[in-house]
Amino acid sequence: MPSTDSADDFISVFLLQHKSSIYLMTSPQPSNSHDSATPCIRNAQRADIPAILEIIEPYIQQHILIPRNAEELEKLIPHGFVSEDAGQVVGFAAVEIYSSKLAEVQCLAVHEDYQKQGLGKQLVEACVERAREEQVFELLAITSSDSFLLSCGFDYSLPDQRRALFLRTGSQRKQAD
Repeated sequence: MPSTDSADDFISVFLLQHKSSIYLMTSPQPSNSHDSATPCIRNAQRADIPAILEIIEPYIQQHILIPRNAEELEKLIPHGFVSEDAGQVVGFAAVEIYSSKLAEVQCLAVHEDYQKQGLGKQLVEACVERAREEQVFELLAITSSDSFLLSCGFDYSLPDQRRALFLRTGSQRKQAD
């Protein structure tokens, strides 16, 4: 199960700027062809939604991810990616494109049995590549794990000048509808 380091953990915001010095050094294309002995990253499909819901549920229960229902996931599918092992979906991430200036990595989750194998990083790389393809200027990721996103090539964008602030305008749903 995913965990946080302490009760004092805070949410950090990273922006991947449109500067070659901050981009990831490797940008593999999502692929449907792979060695059947290792998980692969491929484009998400509508048929993957039930499996994605199962993968994200533990993260929702731990308040690491926000609750999502099938309809909300369906909106992420066009720019979503899954990690698949022997026909089973074991991870998911998507990039939500807000404009040509900004997109966000959303709903990153890897099944507990497949963690620490680099799948999360591969899913993030697929999202970064999609943002590049769509010529998005900055890619945002909200996380409670700074070190993971730093290892993926993200960095704070102008940390002395820009901050992301949040205002809750409603109550968080307890369960996805």
